[in-house]
Amino acid sequence: MAQDPPAQDQMHYEAMAQEALRGVVKAALKRAAAPEGLPGAHHFYITFKTEAPGVSGPNDLLGKYPDEMTIVLQHQYWDLAPGETFFSITLKFGGQPKRLSVPYAAVTRFYDPSVQFLLQFESAASNTTTLPIAQDEPTEPPTETDPDAPNVVSLDTFRKK
Repeated sequence: MAQDPPAQDQMHYEAMAQEALRGVVKAALKRAAAPEGLPGAHHFYITFKTEAPGVSGPNDLLGKYPDEMTIVLQHQYWDLAPGETFFSITLKFGGQPKRLSVPYAAVTRFYDPSVQFLLQFESAASNTTTLPIAQDEPTEPPTETDPDAPNVVSLDTFRKK
């Protein structure tokens, strides 16, 4: 007896689930933007597609990461503004403050290593490399990074305090 072909998902449940999970990212950023800031040891690694529609920032910075970029929100971030469809933030890169705007749809990974919480989102390229950058102090890197990929390391890590 022949089986019927699987029904086509005309409700687009996978896309709805991805959108709902991006709501978790938005809610976490709203908590981080509150006057109290991030509670306890929480901090975020946020990876996004730099060429995605709506991503904006300095060309010299985005040009260094033509595919993906990972930012770290921990102690030193300013003007975090989570909106309905995107967030904006100021971080220091090479000691210089730079403003980024990132649509939630461009986010491919959200990781809070303090509680081992990870969300990974569908993207066109499934094998991508994440690069931890804009970090104000050393923390553990996200899992599954490419060991051959270039890493941005702050010299402050090696300076005596």
